[in-house]
Amino acid sequence: MAYAERLKVSGFRSIKWKTANPMSEENPVNPGPPAPEERKPEARGALRLWFRDVLISVAASFMIITFIYQPVRVEGTSMQPELRDQDRLFINKFAYHFENISRGDVVVFHYPLDPSKSYIKRVIALPGDTLRIDDGRVYVNGKRIAEPYVPARYRDDRSYPKIVVPNNEYFVMGDHRSISSDSRDFGPVNRNVIYGKAAFIYWPADNMGVVR
Repeated sequence: MAYAERLKVSGFRSIKWKTANPMSEENPVNPGPPAPEERKPEARGALRLWFRDVLISVAASFMIITFIYQPVRVEGTSMQPELRDQDRLFINKFAYHFENISRGDVVVFHYPLDPSKSYIKRVIALPGDTLRIDDGRVYVNGKRIAEPYVPARYRDDRSYPKIVVPNNEYFVMGDHRSISSDSRDFGPVNRNVIYGKAAFIYWPADNMGVVR
């Protein structure tokens, strides 16, 4: 209310000044730039709009992070070199509500032997796939799969007997094969325990980027 009253007073003074300095229609006089006090309300309005836009952006970011993306921290080295110990990343909690889990996805799930813990691994075989591992070489549906995400120094020579991945389950493995505890140890994981897809590493800066 006080702001509205100031506007009224300012307008009254402006009218009074003009009547004290009459000008004819034939010889209009340029009133010049507005006085500093006349520009203040406009500046305040622009500032309010700026604050409003900032608040909307912050609120939108909060909603996205809270309900779609979740920040997590990697503990351990079983997913090196893609993910390193103490890396911070966002996981997409809604991705698999709209798309299927694909071979090669890096997923987060509740550890089957202790649901209070979460693991992050790469999907190697899908429901219905035939899988076997011979001396570290992975075969899916009779063909050896290319695994560029596993450097030679991280490979091992473990084998796994031929299986058909059960319906609604996924065979997952860590990229650092020589130290990873994965489906070779606890078996395929059920779809119900997979709750996110690794999306983006945001810290540290030298490893920032999309998870591949």
